[in-house]
Amino acid sequence: MNPKLTDLEAPAKNVGKARAHVSQNEGLIFEQSAPGKRGMELPPLDVPAVDPAKALGSEFTRDAIEGFPEVSEIEVIRHFTRLSTWNYAIDLGMYPLGSCTMKYNPRVNEFVARLDGLASEHPEQPAEVSQGCLRILHDLQKCLLSITGMDAATLQPAAGAQGELTGLLMIRAYLESQGNPRHKVLIPDSAHGTNPASVVIAGYEVQNIKSNSRGQIDTDHLREFVTGDVAALMLTNPSTLGVFEERIAEIAAILHERGALLYMDGANMNALAGVTRPGDFGVDVMHLNLHKTFSTPHGGGGPGAGPVLAKKILEPFLPIPVVVQKPDGTYTLDHNRPKSVGRVRAFAGNFGVLLRALAYTLAYGPGIRQATEDAVLNANYIRKNLEPYFDLPYNLPSMHEVVFSDARQKVRGVNTMDIAKRLIDYGFHPYTTAFPLIVPGAMMIEPTESESKQECDLFIDAMRSIAAEADATPDLVKTAPHATRVGRLDEVAAARKPILRWKSA
Repeated sequence: MNPKLTDLEAPAKNVGKARAHVSQNEGLIFEQSAPGKRGMELPPLDVPAVDPAKALGSEFTRDAIEGFPEVSEIEVIRHFTRLSTWNYAIDLGMYPLGSCTMKYNPRVNEFVARLDGLASEHPEQPAEVSQGCLRILHDLQKCLLSITGMDAATLQPAAGAQGELTGLLMIRAYLESQGNPRHKVLIPDSAHGTNPASVVIAGYEVQNIKSNSRGQIDTDHLREFVTGDVAALMLTNPSTLGVFEERIAEIAAILHERGALLYMDGANMNALAGVTRPGDFGVDVMHLNLHKTFSTPHGGGGPGAGPVLAKKILEPFLPIPVVVQKPDGTYTLDHNRPKSVGRVRAFAGNFGVLLRALAYTLAYGPGIRQATEDAVLNANYIRKNLEPYFDLPYNLPSMHEVVFSDARQKVRGVNTMDIAKRLIDYGFHPYTTAFPLIVPGAMMIEPTESESKQECDLFIDAMRSIAAEADATPDLVKTAPHATRVGRLDEVAAARKPILRWKSA
C-alpha cells in the first residue's frame, strides 16, 4: 500500500492516487433500530425480585429508555467493527509522533492487569489484606530507582505534568527548610511545553534560557543566570530536539555551587533507560512518563502515571502516603511525614497503570537496555535515510527522535502540516508538526523500539515520495489528504468557531 521511491528524481508509481475504501460507510446505531429487534437475552434472576421504585424511589426509575436503539447482535457487532476500521491504531501501523513516544503496549501488560486479586482490589482495603498490591507498588519503586539512579520515589502523580508540579513543590519545600524558597526557575527553550505552566502553579517565576547554535545549553551563559534568586533549572534531557545535553554534569555543578537544584523532565527516558542514570550526572529530582518509557496506555485525560524520583535531600518532602517496607518484611502506607508537601493524588496513584509498568519492566529485566538501543538505532536509521531530502537544523547525534524542518519544501510552498497530511494517504499517522518551537516548520519523528526495519523502510519510502511530490507537484501535497473519508479540514475556523453541540434541523 506504500509506494516505493528509489531516488528523488523518479517519483513512485501510483503516488497521488486515492485508494478505494474497503469498508462501508456507517450510519448511527439509532438509524439501524427497528421495534422488536433484540441482540441479547438476560438470564433469570438468581436473587429475589425487588420493586425498583420502592428501592430507589419512583423519581429515579423508569420503565424504558426513550429512543434507545433496538438492534440485532450482528448489527451491533458489524457497527462497532466497521467504526473501528476507520481509526488508526498502534496495532495497525507506526505512530512516528516525536516526543509522545507512541510505542506498542505488550499484551502481557493487559493480561496481568486483569488477574483476579489485582483488577478487583479496592484502595480502601486495609494494608493487611493488600500486601500483594503494596508489594507491586514497592517493587516498581525499586525498579525505577535502580534505572534512574535516584534515592526516593512517589508513584502518586497521575501524569507527567503533575509529576513536574510535585517535583517543584518538593524543591520549594526543601529550599524553604533552608530559609529561602527563592523566586525563579530557569527553563531552556528546548524544554517540554508543560514545564512553564508547572513552574507558575508552583509559585515561581519563569526565566527562559536560549539554546546555542548546537541546540545545547551554553554553560557560560547559564552562569550569568544562576543567581541566589534561582531555585532550579528544569531541563529536558534528551531535549525536544532529540539530542543529549553533552555538558549535563557541568550544568549540575553550576547549579549546586549556587544552592540551586536540577530538575530533569524524564519524558525522554526512552533514550536513556539501561544506558545511563540521571542520578549519576547530578539530577536532584525528575519525573517519568510511564506511557512513554514503560509502555502503559496514554492517559488521554484519563488514568495516567508520572512517578517522581528524588535524591536523599528531598526524600522528607515526598507526598503522603509513601509505600514502605517494614522491618518484618510487610508493606504499609506511611502517612506520618511532617515535612511532606501533602497529598497530590487520591490513594497511592493509578494502580492499574503502575501494575502494567512493572509487568513491562520485569518482562525486559536487564534487556531494557536493548529496548533503548533499538529506539536510538531506529531514529538514526530514519535520520540517515531522510537527510538527503529534508533539512536537519541541528546536526548532533540523534537519540530517540530526529527533528527535521520543512525549509527545503517551503521554497515550493509546502510546509510541515502539508507533508503530515499527505503522509496519511500513505497509511501512516502523521509525525509531530511544528514542535519544538525553536525549529521553524519542525518535523519531529520518533519510531521507538517497537518498529522493525521493514516498517521503518516503508515510512522512509513514503517520506521520500512526498519529498518528490513537493518538488514536482506541490499542489498535490498542499491539498492532502486525498484518500480519507473527510478531506482537509479548516483547522483555523474549527479553533476559532467550534461547533460544540449538534442540533437537528
